[in-house]
Order: sequence, then C-alpha cells, then structure tokens
Amino acid sequence: MRLAGWLNAALWCMAASVAQAAPFAYVTNEKSGTISVIDTVSDTVVGEIKAGKKPRGAAFAGDGKTLFVSDQPNNNLMVVDVQERKVVGTIALGDSPEGVYATSDGTLLAAAIEEHNAVAFVDPASLSVKFTVKMQGKNPEHPVFRPDGKILYASAEEGDAVDVIDIEKRQSVKLVKVGARPRGIGFLPDGSKAYIACENSNQVAVFDSRKHEIIKMLKAGVRANGVAIHPSGKFAYVSNGGDGSVSVVDTASDEIVDTIAVGKRPWNMALTPDGSKLYVANGRSNSVSVIDTRTKQKLHDVPVGELPWGVFIR
Repeated sequence: MRLAGWLNAALWCMAASVAQAAPFAYVTNEKSGTISVIDTVSDTVVGEIKAGKKPRGAAFAGDGKTLFVSDQPNNNLMVVDVQERKVVGTIALGDSPEGVYATSDGTLLAAAIEEHNAVAFVDPASLSVKFTVKMQGKNPEHPVFRPDGKILYASAEEGDAVDVIDIEKRQSVKLVKVGARPRGIGFLPDGSKAYIACENSNQVAVFDSRKHEIIKMLKAGVRANGVAIHPSGKFAYVSNGGDGSVSVVDTASDEIVDTIAVGKRPWNMALTPDGSKLYVANGRSNSVSVIDTRTKQKLHDVPVGELPWGVFIR
C-alpha cells in the first residue's frame, strides 16, 4: 500500500510538472486593455494581465519570460513579466505602434510605427530602440523577420505593398506591390517562401523570399488578414475576417486545401510549438477558436476579453 501510494504521488507530481511546462497562449484584448492567459493543455483561461489602453501586437524575446506588447494610444512597447503576470516597464516608440515581432533567437525586436511610416528595432536586453528604418510604403502593420534574421518584410496597408528591409544595411531596399491592403505575413521555416494576406483584395501573395518576388496570388476568403505557418512548413493558415473562417494552404502546391469555420472577424493567430493546435483570435466574438491541425476541425471556443487582436504562445 505504501509503495502504491508513493507511485501515485510520484505520477501526480510528474503530471503536474508536465502541465506547468506546457505552453501558454497570451491573447491581447485591445478594447479591454488586458491580456488573457490560456493554458493550452486544458484550453481554459487561467489568468489576466492588465496591459495599457489598447494592447495589440506582441512578441517574446530574450529568455522567453518577457512579452513585449504594443500599446497603441500610449505610443510605447510594454514590457510584461509573464511569470509575475504584470507590466514591469515601457519603451517609448512613436505614434501608433502595431505589430511586434522578434528574430528567431530573440535578440532583436521589430515594431511597426504606423504614423511615422517606420519600423523601430528594439534591443530586448537593454530595453531601448537601437535604430529606426523609414518605409517606402505607407502605414506599416506587420514587420516580420525572415528566419535567418537578415531580412524583414513589412506590410504597408495603405501602399498595397511590402517593404523589404535589409537588417545589416538598416534600410528598405525594395518595395513590392501586392494585393490591396496587405496585412499578416508568415515565412516558411527554411525562409524560402513567405505568405502575405491581402485584406481588401481577398488574396494571399506567395513570395519567393530570396528574390523578393511574387510567385503566385491565391484567392482566399473575404478580408484575408492574419497568417500563421505550421512548424513543419507544410501548411500556411490564413484568417478571413469577413467569412469567419481560416483557409489552409498546402505550401507544396500553394493551393488552398481546406477551410475551417471559426468565430466572427478572426484576426491574428498562433500555433503551439509542436504544431498540434492553432489558436485564432476572434475580434467580434470575444473568443479564441482552438483548431486541431491534424483533423482540421475546430475543437472549441475559449471566451477571452473584448476585441482580441492576436494570440502569442510560449
């Protein structure tokens, strides 16, 4: 009996340890001014973080214990300690910051500064802006690093174009016209291709991200918006804000092979590190849809704060 009891206790401790180590999904709720914390094992909200007036884009950097979140009305980048679940500092950026992204090694952040038509590059170690690059396009929203960290693509919403930024040169070296109102961007893990959602033309632009040229334009759902790439590189996911759906793109054929219904006005998304689940922020439903990527079926909707903008998983 004693041995059985010891074994049961040991197994319980192991299970608890696994649960604690499981990734959490952080959802920026722009109208609530909060970040909802979802346990990706149970798919339940386990916490809430007060985060400025209008939290939108976010990215993990450094040791992964810090989430950097744009606060649009306050023109800054909030520094969020995810273990303490509180804002511990801010970094001044410029007028109307939006999307925030990090290099794969977490040593450099990029934040789109809409009103300045620029991207600010932030050192997460010193909590300071290292340099700023002026865009050729207008109104940048999503500044996404190619996996090697040498190139960054920034979608210019009002310019119907994508800026190609050379990080070493610290300048925009090319402007590529795409569909109307480009928004979300995702690179394949090997950096060979990028997928860019074009909201007002209901398209996805497939890019050769070495030559910085369009390979193909795909017809997506209504108001194509966010983009997420499966860790395997086999699939790209595109949220369709007008349809309340997510398109699944086979990256080998560059064809849409499935469409999954989610909530109202799906926006930005994130996958678990193993790629087993996709989390979709539904702005008008105040929820996050959880999709099983193997079966391509929605599992359930998780209620969060008001007007969720995006999901960020660590």
